[in-house]
Amino acid sequence: MPKAKGTAETISIPQLMRKFPDDDACIKWLEKVRWNGKPVCGHCGCMDKVSDAPSKKHAYWCGDCREHFTVKTNTILHGTRTSLQNWMIAIYSVMTARKGISAMQLSKELGVQYRTAWYMLHRIREACKTGEFKLEGVVEMDEAYIGGKESNKHADKKLNAGRGAVGKTPVIGARERKGKTIAKPVDKPNMETARQVASETVTPGSVIYTDESGIYNDLPFAHDSVNHSIGEYVRGDVHTNSMESVWAVFKRSVHGTWHHVSKKHLHRYLNEATMRLNDGNVRADTVDRMDALARNMGGKRIKYRELVG
Repeated sequence: MPKAKGTAETISIPQLMRKFPDDDACIKWLEKVRWNGKPVCGHCGCMDKVSDAPSKKHAYWCGDCREHFTVKTNTILHGTRTSLQNWMIAIYSVMTARKGISAMQLSKELGVQYRTAWYMLHRIREACKTGEFKLEGVVEMDEAYIGGKESNKHADKKLNAGRGAVGKTPVIGARERKGKTIAKPVDKPNMETARQVASETVTPGSVIYTDESGIYNDLPFAHDSVNHSIGEYVRGDVHTNSMESVWAVFKRSVHGTWHHVSKKHLHRYLNEATMRLNDGNVRADTVDRMDALARNMGGKRIKYRELVG
């Protein structure tokens, strides 16, 4: 039955298994999505001097750098000993679960060790890091603080420096109205940082809406704000509701799914959450979401010791 116009097609787990019955099917899909019939060397990026490597299955030979490579070379799948079918399930889970999936849950679903699932998820999050792009038109900016409450921490973990944002990691996000989202951790949420984030993420000529926080008083853009402290949340078109909804979902992911997000890896969790919004929104088919991540996994090889070191 054809899908209704304007709706997304979500495939089920049994359909996913029929699409990826074995590693050969996974390889063929990756080659089609990433290369579109033209193998690209994962070592040097050469396309012209590439030939099949008859002695190795699904392998190629680059006459430029004189190295063998596969579609997994220099990607998040580089050197993996986990079956590619398991990888497809993990990618499917990340791209379709609105609040993400925990490493513990994934380890149970795949029948692998917790650390294997944890490593897989962080490599997928690394692939969620998209190329540089800028927002335009009407853009909402807002800051949030990610981390546990001081009152809930063990005595040896408390900073004893106050409440509120103490001990939490500040992040600043920007969301284009009916468009994409960018979010990143920052060291200090001040005017200088907000100005830098806005300059890096927003196209000149755009309009930025924020709340009344003083860190947005020096933005190099047309700027208006709402004053939450007096109960003003919407004034005409001026509001930050879209960006605040992003923080609401992200915090629910942290508290309900991941439970703990370290400062060291926070940027990867933000990558995952924003990619689900940007390339995995409800208007995109499940396969399109997986395609988007597959196209983005090149050059994202990350080793276990880099994550735990």
